[in-house]
This record gives sequence, C-alpha cells and structure tokens, in this order.
Amino acid sequence: LQYMSGFGNEHVSEDPRCPGALPEGQNNPQVCPYGLYAEQLSGSAFTCPRPTNKRSWLYRILPSVCHKPFKPLEEGHLTHDWDEIEPDPNQLRWKPFEIPKAPQNKMDFVSGLHTLCGAGEPRGRNGIAVHIFVCNTSMTDRCLYNSDGDFLIVPQQGKLLITTEFGKMLVEPNEICVIQQGMRFSVEVFGETRGYILEVYGAHFELPDLGPIGANGLANPRDFLVPVAWYEDRQVPGGYTVISKYQGKLFAAQQDYSPFNVVAWHGNYTPYKYHLEKFMVINAVAFDHADPSIFTVLTAKTTRAGVALADFVIFPPRWGVANNTFRPPYYHRNCMSEFMGLIKGHYEAKEEGFQPGGGSLHSMMTPHGPDADCFEKASKAKLEPERVADGTMAFMFESSLSLAVTKWGLQTSNRLDKNYYKCWEPLKSHFNPKYK
Repeated sequence: LQYMSGFGNEHVSEDPRCPGALPEGQNNPQVCPYGLYAEQLSGSAFTCPRPTNKRSWLYRILPSVCHKPFKPLEEGHLTHDWDEIEPDPNQLRWKPFEIPKAPQNKMDFVSGLHTLCGAGEPRGRNGIAVHIFVCNTSMTDRCLYNSDGDFLIVPQQGKLLITTEFGKMLVEPNEICVIQQGMRFSVEVFGETRGYILEVYGAHFELPDLGPIGANGLANPRDFLVPVAWYEDRQVPGGYTVISKYQGKLFAAQQDYSPFNVVAWHGNYTPYKYHLEKFMVINAVAFDHADPSIFTVLTAKTTRAGVALADFVIFPPRWGVANNTFRPPYYHRNCMSEFMGLIKGHYEAKEEGFQPGGGSLHSMMTPHGPDADCFEKASKAKLEPERVADGTMAFMFESSLSLAVTKWGLQTSNRLDKNYYKCWEPLKSHFNPKYK
C-alpha cells in the first residue's frame, strides 16, 4: 500500500495501470482519457471561502449514479433517536464491548455498528454521535457511505483494510482514519475486530490552531496519509449493494459493478489516516497541569470561536516532570461532554476497571477524576521525572453538546458497569484545621 502525505493538501493521483488518466488543464473535458466519466465530489458549498472549500474530481469507469432505487435497510442498533430513554447524568463506564463469535453470528462493519450516545440532528447539520463497531467478517460486495457527516474511526482490536473510491488504507490499532461525508468505502477484517467511531454532522475535522505554540507541534500535517488511486473494473452479476446512511437511517441500492472504479482523481477532499505515535506531545515542565486541549489531534469547529462541536484528544506516553504538583488528572466538572476510550494499556487515573475496548462518559457538569487508589498514591509519590502512560493509549471524544445515551448503551448492550461510582467511595477527608 502506498500513500501521499499532508493534511488538506491538493493531491493528484492516478492508477499506474492507466498513465495519463487525469485530464490536463481542465476538470471536465468533452471526452476524458480512456473513456472515463468525470464526477465531482463536493464536501462544502461551492461558495465557501477558499481555505474551507472541499472538493475532489474523480475519473471513473461508470458514474456513481448507475444504481437501482434505494430501499430501507434494517438499521440494527444504529440510531439518532436521543429521546428513546430518559437522560442519565451519572458517571457512566462500560466494560469492553463484546465481539460476536463467527461463524455462529457473522457480523460485518455495517451490521456491527452500535450507537452509544450523541446529540443534535443530521437534518439540521449540527450534532455528533459516538458509535461502537464490533465485527468478525469482511464486507463482501457491499459498501457504505455516510450522507450525514464524517466518520472518525478508532480501531481498538484488529486491523481494517479499507477500500475507498480514492484507494486503499490499512488502519491498525493506534492509528485513526477519517472517512468524510459521501465517500464510499468497504471494510475488510482479519478476525474479531472492535473499535470506536466519532461521527460529526455539519463540520469537517481540522487541525487545531496552535496559537503561541508556534508553527510546529501536536499533530503535524505531513504525518497524515492519503491513499493513492486504485481501481477495479469488476462486474458483479449477483448485485453489489451500496448502503447510504441518510438522516440517521440506512438505505440500500443495487448495482451490477464495483463502485471502486476510480482510475484517477485530484482534489483536497479525501479520506486519510494518522498514526497516534506521530503526535508531538507538549506538557507542563514547571508546575501544575496544562489543559487537556494541548493533546488535541483533530477538531470539528462550531461557529463560536474556540468552542468545538467535537475534539479528538489523546493521552499518549510522555514525561511527567512538574514540581509540587498532583500529576494525574485533577478532579473536574466541565461544561463539555467527555467520552473516553482505551486502545491499549492502563489509564493512569483509573488503572482498574477502565479497560481496552470499553469506555466512559462524564456528562456536562458531572464531577469526575482519579479514583481513590490513584489519589492516595499520587499524593504520596516522590516527585521525580517519570514516564507516564508507557504502553498505553487512551483518547477522548469531547463535545460542547450535551450527549444522550441510547437504550443500547444503557440497557441492551449489558456492558454498563453499575459499580463505577464505588471507585470514589473510599476517598476520605484529609482536612486539618490546624495546618500551617
């Protein structure tokens, strides 16, 4: 597999089997090279300012319009109904989500999508959803595209070979990928596979502004990888299924050819992937904590300056050197919603209970922080330079929206840890009115 590097770049790619497939000097010639069809995929309004204008031109064997009418498809546990169950402001934690066993229960990426929580509404183009995917079989002669928004995919167990209209990407645990609105893709897996998805409606992910950090740091643009053009000219007499996620529901259409028939493309609207080990960590080197926003990899902005529809934040291996400081995350109440997941290892603030493949949700203004054991250890620890989070990768989906948990998340999944609150019960008062 080959990739091109750079975040948001204007890329140009053609399958080497068809040199010269890209038209020269124009996008839509009367006759395209090799008899291809020109098709534009727009990720923004035509009139968006140039820095935010997103589009790519695809040169394909047949245009994507060649399919039978869409018909409703059973959604399973995919939803955007945030009123199906009463709100729950409690601290919530889930045990690792169970992966079905094959061949008794074959489940691919689409049938394995389960919505955990979210807010907003795709028709109004403002909102997010957090999904869990669990699967054990590859998508065969079917693909998915999301009409509602972008998918940020975080594999936790098992690697994903993702075929897109732009080419192929191999995405392994400790990597992420983003499949933007409207891009068709199919997922091949190699055994039991699990992960997390952050879906955003109405905005695309961007690199966060660096402000006084300067020109370099955090996730560097050159470390984002974009697939190169690859096509298949394959007829599917039995029918190829194209699935659309549209207004929160699934619809399927049939066609008799593979949709991955793009011979060449150019533009700045692409799928991409990123390895989390490439993140340039910045941390406090004197005392106290820097805010966790310094660990932001990608952000989807709202129209309010500095307020995110969603941030993707990681807590990578790093050095802790702060003096006279309680080094783990402090106790906190937040005007944001915080969903956390764990790819591998043990999260520093809760080494027991919070497990890879599980998750936690601390809703707006719901207090949270280190468990009692972590507090006692960190309060008495000798303060010297130490490695933090080696062998671990935790992450956070943070949003300015107040998230509702689905019925599947609270009940049907049967993975909710009902004893989570007990991790704080051993905390005791250390108050000393005679302290000097």
